Amino acid sequence: MDLTMVAKALAIGIGSIGPALAIGKIGAKAMESIGRNPEAAGKILVPMLLAAAFAEAVAIYALVIAFSIK
Repeated sequence: MDLTMVAKALAIGIGSIGPALAIGKIGAKAMESIGRNPEAAGKILVPMLLAAAFAEAVAIYALVIAFSIK
C-alpha cells in the first residue's frame, strides 16, 4: 500500500472536517438569527457569507496540501 495516498487522504479528510462543521454552525446560527429578527436578514447575510468563505478557505488549503504531497 502506498503511504503517499494515505497521507493525501488524511490531509483532505481531516482538513475538511473543521470547515464542514464551521459552515454548518454558521448557517444554523444565521437562520436562527433571521428567525428571531426577520427585518435584519439583509444585515446578517453578508457577514454570514464572508464567514462561510473564510471557513471554506481552510478546506482549500487542505486540498492544496493534499495535492502538494509527493
